[in-house]
Amino acid sequence: MIPITFRRLSAVSCCIMNAAHSLQTTIMQQKSSYRFVVKVGTSVLTGGTPRLKRQRLLHIVQQTAHLHQAGHEVILVSSGAVAAGRERLNFPDYGRSMPTKQMLSAVGQSRLMHQYSELYDIFEVVVGQVLLTRDDLGNRTRFLNARDTLLTLLDKRIVPIINENDTTATHEIRVGDNDNLSALVAALVEADMLIILTDIAGLFTADPRQDKDAQLIERVERIDDSTWALAGDSVTGLGTGGMVTKIQAAQLASRGGVTTVIADGMEPDVLRRVLAGEAIGTRFDAVDTHIESRKRWLLVEKPRGRVTVDAGAARKLLTGGASLLSVGITAVEGDFSRGMTVGVVAPDGREIAHGLTSYDSGDLRQISGVKSVKIPEILGYSYGDAVIHRNNMVVLV
Repeated sequence: MIPITFRRLSAVSCCIMNAAHSLQTTIMQQKSSYRFVVKVGTSVLTGGTPRLKRQRLLHIVQQTAHLHQAGHEVILVSSGAVAAGRERLNFPDYGRSMPTKQMLSAVGQSRLMHQYSELYDIFEVVVGQVLLTRDDLGNRTRFLNARDTLLTLLDKRIVPIINENDTTATHEIRVGDNDNLSALVAALVEADMLIILTDIAGLFTADPRQDKDAQLIERVERIDDSTWALAGDSVTGLGTGGMVTKIQAAQLASRGGVTTVIADGMEPDVLRRVLAGEAIGTRFDAVDTHIESRKRWLLVEKPRGRVTVDAGAARKLLTGGASLLSVGITAVEGDFSRGMTVGVVAPDGREIAHGLTSYDSGDLRQISGVKSVKIPEILGYSYGDAVIHRNNMVVLV
């Protein structure tokens, strides 16, 4: 994390990192148009009150509409459906069960979308609603269908407005919060940037609501343990995410080659200023360039099982771009078929990769720790030396 570790760096290292950031900003400014995913939280739309504030919706709509009219491609991921439903029903005390939340979302989603549609009409911008679940992004065919739908909307100059499909999603297929949903969408469409608008100016060295000496962290080069230590919970209680989910989203987007900015949603003209390269909010650097479609899908696919590898195999996967061989596997968890996505776990318990397995779980239990040349002898057949080929794997750290 740059602000915490800057003091430990040499002047040369500082110059290198500043130059890299300047180069990234220059490249962004040289492009004629960009693809943005903008996520706006419930706290921004309500101002911490129980009601949606129309002027706050207009604040977001006006900025995204101006970006759209300037030739950029904008996808809006908006929270607020549950709050809209609760307001429409005059704030009933129905509890916080999943069916209650789904009912409130069913009532509020159309209300929220109607307000967005009316406000975008002021700027002669057409919008389209897209409701997604993790199932839509975790299944390869549905992943491609969702991607095609979003890209077609953008091609036709229609602004997609996305929310999780709370009315039908079960616990098993939910993303869980719109922060992570926005990151999945950003990776899905190969966005240039994900901008998460919230009720706080970014990531701080401490909670600025409680510590007057808290300092804004302007840039995070890589998310590590010290980054997570700074995360806190949602304060308003109106949304489903706090800083934890926003860092999760930044990490997921980063792995997909997307830069993320967390900023105050009520900061004047915040989107244009971010686009102009102004140091506003907290910027999380992308760790890689955009990866191919299959690997973007592997980022979001829920693993059907896990394989633990030894230290040597973990090191080769992380540093050498190697395939995973059977000899490096020490344990197999879950029941899965050949071709399914599995997580790869290092000896310290960290999940370091997702990949498509060439062998089912039963086969892997028989060949774990065994050299590849022995596979035909043990199983009576072979699907190749690699349990997970490097072309079918995405590294997570």
